Order: sequence, then structure tokens, then C-alpha cells
Amino acid sequence: MMPPILQRATGNAPSLKKLVGIRIARVSTVPFFVVTQLKYQIEMLGKLGANVTVVSSDKPELTVLKALFGVGCVKIDISRSIAPWRDFLALIRLFLFFKRKHIQIAHSTTPKAGLLTAIAAFLAGVPIRLHTFTGQPWVNMSGIKRWLARSSDKLIGKLNTCCYTDSASQRQYLIDQRIVNREHLFTIGAGSLAGVDLRRFERKRFSSGDGKAIRQSLSIPDAAPILLFIGRITVDKGVLELLQAFSLLKKTIHGVHLVFVGPFDIDSGMPGAIPRGTIESIRDTHIVGYSACPEAYLSIADILCLPSYREGFGTVVIEAAAMGVPTVGADIYGLSDAIVHGETGLLIPPRSIEGLANALVTLLLDKKILAKMGESAKQRAHALFDADIVNAQIAAEYLSLLYEKRVLK
Repeated sequence: MMPPILQRATGNAPSLKKLVGIRIARVSTVPFFVVTQLKYQIEMLGKLGANVTVVSSDKPELTVLKALFGVGCVKIDISRSIAPWRDFLALIRLFLFFKRKHIQIAHSTTPKAGLLTAIAAFLAGVPIRLHTFTGQPWVNMSGIKRWLARSSDKLIGKLNTCCYTDSASQRQYLIDQRIVNREHLFTIGAGSLAGVDLRRFERKRFSSGDGKAIRQSLSIPDAAPILLFIGRITVDKGVLELLQAFSLLKKTIHGVHLVFVGPFDIDSGMPGAIPRGTIESIRDTHIVGYSACPEAYLSIADILCLPSYREGFGTVVIEAAAMGVPTVGADIYGLSDAIVHGETGLLIPPRSIEGLANALVTLLLDKKILAKMGESAKQRAHALFDADIVNAQIAAEYLSLLYEKRVLK
């Protein structure tokens, strides 16, 4: 079991109804992250009566957020890559927005949004400034880029009221790396950004007929085992290792299929993009692209694969777990919190093609172990990661800080 919420002692938790009218800005570099990770949490805050504004770059996913009850959207161009002039303009626009709207809580996620929000909110005098770390890009960098990225995270830690990580192991890593002081860095509950919506990620929502229809749409035979990847299709998610492991796997287990659900990163300007043809060149692979309903593909999956190089937690792991799907993932901080090795899935050495292939063979050849892990994963997701509980903890944390900083009395 993971540790309970790590936060300051602020007395008895006040009623969540006291969030009515509180002006909250949730800032992210791109709205895709908010839609896939935080939509349910932000909607909950809106329903509690808070005035929530999502600030992000102008992308198609913003239309999803505009439809949420009690939630507004502001478009500010925040570049994912280093772009000094665009970054400066974004910083000024964030500062003016925080000042004009008298924002009381500014809470950022994603690296670039975190840095610009920390500076702008500090200069604008926002009383409660928060950031949630979801993995560190600099872990796999070197030279000046690594120094700049590490320095940015340090500045985020210094300028904010406090920071959070979405896993206990990531918290310890940042403390060990001297990025953020222990007394300013916390993990909510057992981890994750917003838990998992157990009503949405429920296998019983999908009938056997639904499963057949999904398989037919992908031209996958009814009895074929299915491996599933959900996330950005990019190098740092371990996609190249997964493709090579899949090729090895097919020599032992015939008829297995590999499905990719998620966007390509080719247009992002970030390094590590993988061309579509790299996947299509391998037999029995299928590309779905971004899907607003990844649970449909989880309903037909045998194993989720996430051999990522870095991961703050891996929300998709507990979404799969809630549907009884075990995960084979890299043994890195974050995923080591989301996956209990040998119980809810298997952890393999990072970047190990052979280790990944062997783990997948082990599970696919032993249906009893596969089923047992799936059931254990489901029980753990229900016990620790119910979104209703996690999001209530976030709201309670906001209220504790509002009282601590005397915004509420």
C-alpha cells in the first residue's frame, strides 16, 4: 500500500462547499493533456462552485473543455520547445491574465507551462501557486539542455507555494536530485494526477458484440491475443523497443496483434518523433490515432504495454487496471508506483527489448497468471485510485491552502 496524503497539517478539513467563487487557473502547455488527464477533476471543481479557467494553447481539444460545467477557457500560445520570443509573449499574457482576473490559485502541469506560470503568478502576486510534476524530460538529456531543464524545475520549486508529484517515487527522486526541498513537495494519496473514473473504465460497459465490432474494425480475428499501447507515439515512450520486442514475440506466439492508440508527435517540434511508416512496416500492428474512448480498446486488450523511459506515474496503467488489464512496463520511478511487480503486472529493465519480449511471452503463455494479475490490478485500482476520492483530496488541499494563506477565514 502507498502512503497517505503528504501535506501540511492544517487542522480539520473544511467543507468543500467553501470553494464557491474561488478563482482557479489550471495551466497546461497543450489542452490534450488536460482532456486526457484532468477533465474529470476540473469539472468536479466547477461543480463545487469554483470559477475554473483552463489556460492552454489553441488546439482542437479546447472545444471539449469549453463544454464542461462551470469551466472557462483562455487561449495562450505556450510552446513545448524553446522559443524565446513566444515564451516571453506567453509570460506577459499569463501575468496580465492572473492580474486582471484576480486569480487566487494558479496550478500548472507540464514543464513549459510550469515554468512560465511560476514566474507570471509570482510576479502577479497570486497567493497560491502550485505545480504538479509528471515526469522529468531532463532525465534522458545531457549537456546544456539537461542543465536548463533541471534549472527550470528548480525555479518552479522555488517560486511556487508548494509542488506535487503524481507518485511517491518521483517525489523521492526530485528530493534526492535536490530539485525541490522535501518540505515543499507532496504527493496526494497513493499518487496519480486525478485517479480513474471507475464508472467510465468498466469492462462491463462493453458487450461481447462490442468487442467483436472493435476487432472487426481493426481486422483482428476474434481469438487473437491483443497487446495495447496508449499514449504519445514517440521514442521516450519506448515505442521503438516495443516494436522490436513485438517482432521477437511473434516468433514464439503466432497470431498476436499490437494496437497503438494515441497521437503521433511529428508536428510538435519535439525530438523523438516516430514516423507512421515505422509501425506500419511491421505485420499485425494497428494504428488507431487519438481516441476519446481508449476504454473501448482496453475492453479487448490482454496486456497494456508501457516501456517508457520516463513517467511521472502512468495514469493509463490504472485505467487499464480498472478494466482488469495488467501492464508490462519499464521499472522506472512512477511506473514502479503504478505497477506492483508480479501482482498487477510485470516491470522490466528500461530499454530492454529482450526483457520486454520475455515478459509478454510469459503472460501470454499462462492465461491463469494473466487473469489473476488482471483481477489484482482491478482490486487495487478500486481501492486506491477512485477518481471521486482523489479529486476530493485535491479540493481539500486547495481549501487547506486557502485557509493557510488567509485567502479564506
